Amino acid sequence: MTDRPLILWFRRDLRLADHPVLTAAVSSGRPLIPVFVLDPETESLGAAAKWRLGLAIEKFAASLAGLGAQLVLRRGAAAVCLQDLITETNAAGVMWQRLYDPASKARDMAVKASLKAKGLIAQSFPGALLFEPWDVATGQGGYYKVYTPFWRAVKTRAVSAPEAAPKALRPPTLWPRSDALATWRLGADMRRGAAVVEPYQRVGEAAALLRLDQFIDQAVAGYQADRDFPGIADATSGLSENLAWGEIGPRRIWYAGQRAMFAGAAGAEHFLKELVWREFAYHLMHHSPQILTQSWREGWDAFPWRGDNADAEAWRRGKTGEPFVDAAMREMYVTGRMHNRARMIVGSYLTKHLLTDWRVGQAWFADCLTDWDPAANAMGWQWVAGCGPDAAPYFRVFNPAGQAEKFDADQHYRRRWVAELSPRPGAEALAYFSAVPKSWQLDPAARYPMPIIDLAEGRARALAAYAQRNA
Repeated sequence: MTDRPLILWFRRDLRLADHPVLTAAVSSGRPLIPVFVLDPETESLGAAAKWRLGLAIEKFAASLAGLGAQLVLRRGAAAVCLQDLITETNAAGVMWQRLYDPASKARDMAVKASLKAKGLIAQSFPGALLFEPWDVATGQGGYYKVYTPFWRAVKTRAVSAPEAAPKALRPPTLWPRSDALATWRLGADMRRGAAVVEPYQRVGEAAALLRLDQFIDQAVAGYQADRDFPGIADATSGLSENLAWGEIGPRRIWYAGQRAMFAGAAGAEHFLKELVWREFAYHLMHHSPQILTQSWREGWDAFPWRGDNADAEAWRRGKTGEPFVDAAMREMYVTGRMHNRARMIVGSYLTKHLLTDWRVGQAWFADCLTDWDPAANAMGWQWVAGCGPDAAPYFRVFNPAGQAEKFDADQHYRRRWVAELSPRPGAEALAYFSAVPKSWQLDPAARYPMPIIDLAEGRARALAAYAQRNA
């Protein structure tokens, strides 16, 4: 019988194409009820991520409406909301795309067990990754702990082609009640910053696909050469924002990158390596979930990092007195994102020059990034701090001034974001002061601060601490 509907439980997969769940559901011939549940796990997102999620939900609902479908919104524990919907609609069960963080896995396993115990359909599908984490193993059967061997293991693996978007979804006889998205107030914690950050977002599947096409056509050839220079416009794809919310699938990106590589685009293979770096982060999170909260390397939680402190607060506010660091922190507050080279520099500065626990930085990024990703954020912070997989050796301490000379020689990036460095600052530099809380009492006309710490002194202090730990 195919008259009983299926509930399609959407989370971080807000797209129509390259979507195995949708393909399987449409093939079933059943009526389909797309659902998004604002559960406690989702409520715990940081301010910028939760606000950006709201934009994604709104855009995805419009895409579904174009297929004659509705996105039903419910708020509460996922198991309860899904069971309520099953009761209301006489649904045959639930399908969803897998997530891999510990909280989501625990929730999803409980939901699946409950549904199956009642004889209902409960199916989870791939789609968030190119390769399921348990499908990539070393020759000894373990998991990869270093990126380069991981890349070698997967770079020639077959990746199934992405499915096209469905042309229609069979509707149920009666649509169930839905919350109004506005009542969820997902952007409440952004306050006045939302209006500043919104112009920098490219929301939805159509925007993501256009972004991919433009990058492949115009920038992928120079990607390896240009990607480390934050002042070069559009040198990177910007797709982290859309991948974070599943507005584009990784297979779509993989196939586009491979076509460019086979066509001779010089930077295409390096672009594919960065996509697989994301895969590696999820591989690690699945096999060692403690990476989200504990130092990945044994013994590192005893390292004498400082907890939150006044220096870290100056770092958060973009007032360290190191222009490259401050530019990056302000870029994030204005745009919701930060250039990858800049992320390494601000992370190194916080954990090494300021000897502050990487989790302090991880939490701030989780609150401020619209492309926040649990696996990539955790692995990135631990990599730069020295306690994670593929970690830089303890004696590698990024010098912000030296990095600026190398990657921002014309000062374009620093002047773009730090108003105090220019006699006539631009609109983007000034926008920072419109976005930050009024309680910070920041003034673009104020004198730029002196450095918190001398870079040589900070480096020496860090090296002494790291050397003692490694003695």
